[in-house]
Amino acid sequence: MTARSALHRYMLVSFLTWLPVGLTMAAMVLLMTGRGLSLAQVGLVVTVYSLVTVGLELPTGGLADVVGRRVVLAASAAFTVAGLALMSVSTTFWMFLVSGVLKGVARALSSGPAASWYVDTLHGLRGRAADLKPGLARGGAMESVALCLGVLVGGGLPLLVPPGLMFPLAAPPSVGALAAVLLLVVVLLALPEPPHPRRSPASVLREVPATVAASVRLAAGGGVLRRLMLAAASSGVVLTAIELLTPGRLAELAGTAERGSLAYAVVAALGFAGSAVGSALAPRAARLAGGSARGAIAGAVLSALSVGSLAATAGLDGAAGLLSAALAYVVLFLGISVTGLLCLEMTHNAVSAAERTTVTSTSSLSLQAGGTLANLALGALAVQAGIAAAWGVAAVVALSSALLFVRMPLAGRAVVPEESGRPV
Repeated sequence: MTARSALHRYMLVSFLTWLPVGLTMAAMVLLMTGRGLSLAQVGLVVTVYSLVTVGLELPTGGLADVVGRRVVLAASAAFTVAGLALMSVSTTFWMFLVSGVLKGVARALSSGPAASWYVDTLHGLRGRAADLKPGLARGGAMESVALCLGVLVGGGLPLLVPPGLMFPLAAPPSVGALAAVLLLVVVLLALPEPPHPRRSPASVLREVPATVAASVRLAAGGGVLRRLMLAAASSGVVLTAIELLTPGRLAELAGTAERGSLAYAVVAALGFAGSAVGSALAPRAARLAGGSARGAIAGAVLSALSVGSLAATAGLDGAAGLLSAALAYVVLFLGISVTGLLCLEMTHNAVSAAERTTVTSTSSLSLQAGGTLANLALGALAVQAGIAAAWGVAAVVALSSALLFVRMPLAGRAVVPEESGRPV
């Protein structure tokens, strides 16, 4: 396999992993309410999905580091197929709840293995000095493209279903399940992985917790990784502040909830497009800034300015307020993607293959922890002091996160592949 071939396979898997998510994003809540669920029940289904994802984040990362990337990605695709297929035919709360559990398992399994496969493969072909930024940037861009196209196609699919064929809102998860079947085939056929030593189930049960514990100690104790985990938590605060407060703001500006929903769908698609551009520009930003850490600072500052502009324009009404909010939303995702991609590169450079996926799962867990904190604190702040105050706090958090990259050590833990005990 060549480096170009590995990159193309990584890009395809990245696209197909997130396409089902994008396809179901716009219709998910409407499908559940259309099948008779109350908003409280919808919230419980989403909460269970989140809890399952968070609870399995580290164990599944450890599993990928022990048994290999491909088998975990294949399992993720299979769980996605099952979850979305069940979601498309669900008619009761309990069916949707089981669907949420299956999707949560799939999300946890998919967190990190594809990027780890690409990094391991590139290191095997070009050594540990290989530049990871261009490939990771293209993979990140494909994820955002998949979300952008998915949310637009998924939003329009119910309108194209012939009368009497099926419940229109069930079309997006049905198509998403088909996309996940394609992902499963691609993973099984296009992601060759060096053979691993055969392990008994008992051995796997011992090694996974040990890998998780070692990776958490590494992330908490290493200077570079500790800063990167804090940066991920800061991103979680900012992203949640935007996703929590923007829909209501757009509904207020558009005049009705229905128009606000349409406005948010368009703005979300534009945000994903901005994220794709940010991922693609990350290597150039690092080159112009003089290094990955400085490029991450530039992205964090841009994100802070974008959220700050949301706070500053919160008093605008009508078309001017709508346009300013949409523009800030797009620029925010561009900046946060630049920082996120460069943080991902620095994370992979700081670890060996033995704990690569688990450490990236730790980063994902940090992001979700930041999001949970923002949900609890910024939502209450918005109610008490207004949306501008909540966005102002998020802007301060984003700007403060830039300090984490100041005088960042040039390299993390330089480990040669042989130390991992696994072929790469």
